[in-house]
Amino acid sequence: MNQTALPEGQGQRPPRSPVTLTVLGVVALAMVAALIGLGLWQVDRLAWKQQLIASIDTRIHAAPVAAPGPDEWPAIKAASHAYRRVEARGSFLHAQTSFVQAATARGSGFWVMTPLATDRGFTILVNRGFVPPEARAAIAGMRTAEPAGVTGLLRITEPGGGFLRRNDPAAGRWYSRDVAAIATAQRIDHAAPYFIDAAANPDPAALPVSGLTVISFPNHHLGYALTWFTLAAMVIGGYMLLMRDEIRLRRAQTRS
Repeated sequence: MNQTALPEGQGQRPPRSPVTLTVLGVVALAMVAALIGLGLWQVDRLAWKQQLIASIDTRIHAAPVAAPGPDEWPAIKAASHAYRRVEARGSFLHAQTSFVQAATARGSGFWVMTPLATDRGFTILVNRGFVPPEARAAIAGMRTAEPAGVTGLLRITEPGGGFLRRNDPAAGRWYSRDVAAIATAQRIDHAAPYFIDAAANPDPAALPVSGLTVISFPNHHLGYALTWFTLAAMVIGGYMLLMRDEIRLRRAQTRS
């Protein structure tokens, strides 16, 4: 069967109207602006994260300084104080120890949070380290107030509780190291608004196991930025293809 060839341009859709092209152009422009804006925001976040990581790396390797006293407490912020190496001397108040549920590389158990009555007249909660559940009773049975010196990392309080679990002070169930709540429950006077993660004990077999602070800051901002910029380029490329097709249709329509 013979087929008759259609004239050039016949059987193709007509070109889009100027109004449609204008609307599509405005939408594409808005999408590109938004995507580039998101990409630039991630670039800014990348610079901030790199600065944060460098700052904290400097703090954890610096010589220890005296733990902040009451005059400095109002100025303590995570951005400027978290993970600073500090030291303090005083006496541990073992009778007021709290146990906070913990999940570590050594398994599940508890952080041992014991107040240190400093020789400067205030009290600091010290995370003495991790104990497995079977060792909790032995640690809880300690009642002496012994002189001690502590060196470790200043940590910011963790109010509220853990994921989907709220702290229950009345029952002594702690899922986060909430300094204010623990101090209130244990009747600890003049407590600092931060706690100290004790440095590693030279004896690896000693309990609690200290020095388990995990310092990890995910930094995916470069990947996110490249994703947003790539999507912006795809929108630009798609609009250019659309316009090329429109130009071709108009030329075909003119020739016919």
